[in-house]
Amino acid sequence: MSEVLRAEAVTRVLPGPLPVTLVRDATLSIGRGEFVCIQGPSGSGKSSLLYLLGLLDVPTSGKIWLDAVDTSGFGEDELAQVRLEKLGFVFQFHFLLAEFTALENVMLPMTRLGRLPAAEQRARAKMLLADLGMGEHLDKRPDQLSGGQRQRVAIARAMANEPLVILADEPTGNLDTTSSANVKQIMSEMVHGRNKTIIAVTHDPEFARAGDRIIRIVDGRIVSDG
Repeated sequence: MSEVLRAEAVTRVLPGPLPVTLVRDATLSIGRGEFVCIQGPSGSGKSSLLYLLGLLDVPTSGKIWLDAVDTSGFGEDELAQVRLEKLGFVFQFHFLLAEFTALENVMLPMTRLGRLPAAEQRARAKMLLADLGMGEHLDKRPDQLSGGQRQRVAIARAMANEPLVILADEPTGNLDTTSSANVKQIMSEMVHGRNKTIIAVTHDPEFARAGDRIIRIVDGRIVSDG
């Protein structure tokens, strides 16, 4: 299994009169086609680690490699471009744009990247939504969809630019039991059926059991990985 993401001795400290260490000396390697779940107590640094791995935050020390490229010297514009090209994100709250339809929300990352003409963007967005059982809801706005349906749109949006890695922060945390099970099944199929790499923070033990590997973090430190 080829390595797609690696962190080496990554630490994140919030500066101030009383500095707060969010992540301490985290070292890990994630392979292509892995489904990795990050678990730990509330406030343990799970999301902070995910944001570092997703290049949404910058480590105070240590390095992160994505697709064999050291990102430690990248400026914000370079990081934003890498996130757009190679990473997809799914959050507990879907962050869909309320004024746009499901189809338009999924097209947004493709429009920003600018590699496909509009007709191909539209066709790809339709395909992704249809694959997730949302083919009949293309023209609905987020307020016309259920929580589970909105999260499916968010997953389709995360896949829009064929990312190397999808990062999910409590993707089932705001869903009912049935919708949670559906999201878990979708993500498991993405990994095992399409060879996608997913890193997910979750409190949900059922969701975590769908993963190939669980990383446990306590007080900002990785205490187990397996």
